[in-house]
Amino acid sequence: MTLLAHERYCDEISHQVDQLRALVTSAADLSATVPTCPDWSLERLVRHMGGALRWAAALVRTRAQEHLPTEQVPLGGGPEAQGDAAALDAWLAETGELVVGALREAGPDAKVWSWTGAATSGFWARRMACEITIHRADAALTVGAPYEVAPDIAADALDEWLQLVEWVQRSGAREWAEKLRGPGRSIHLHATDTAPELNAEWFVELGEDGVGWRRGHEKATVALRGPLTPVLLAFYRRLPLDTPGLEILGEREVLESWLKHTTFG
Repeated sequence: MTLLAHERYCDEISHQVDQLRALVTSAADLSATVPTCPDWSLERLVRHMGGALRWAAALVRTRAQEHLPTEQVPLGGGPEAQGDAAALDAWLAETGELVVGALREAGPDAKVWSWTGAATSGFWARRMACEITIHRADAALTVGAPYEVAPDIAADALDEWLQLVEWVQRSGAREWAEKLRGPGRSIHLHATDTAPELNAEWFVELGEDGVGWRRGHEKATVALRGPLTPVLLAFYRRLPLDTPGLEILGEREVLESWLKHTTFG
């Protein structure tokens, strides 16, 4: 598996921040409940995402070698004014400039603490690009706006999610990871609308030894097929499996079990 270029992640963070800002300024109600994160309002979602970006920016800018408490991040919680779309938009704009500037100045190889073994600024560029890609989908679903994402970013977000699940299982960071072990089962994800060179297919094995995965077309216990963006959002539990355009072949309960247990919430 090959990572995208560091500058590609930086560009995507900047693009996604702009897209999220557009949703904020066009939203009729910042207090609307986010359907995919029902404990959050749209404003709470945006403050969470902006806070994560500012935290990552602070880590990278200071070359932190240990965890940085979020309360030490200036304006990490967002603007003081509540329910003010203009203030939230201005805060997001500044946030995007801070994080992208820090990442570009650092380059991909600067040593920076992370909660996985990948302790570099490059880890944070990729993590924040994937994080905002999914949370912008949450915001778009909240306001009923269309959502699309570039194929290379969507495919990389699926790669990263599978890597994070592997890390969780190796590290024992979440109890749910043990529930993914068991007799040989497998999941095949198949994007039907991408160029062959992207190789937008994934084979995920769930065995007694844990989770393993690779890109490619292989017969599995269950397959999820459809356009790449809906496949991405369904695998991140942002769209229901019965979304028009998605197709499930094989033992649906294997996929449902995966979706039930793989969460950082």
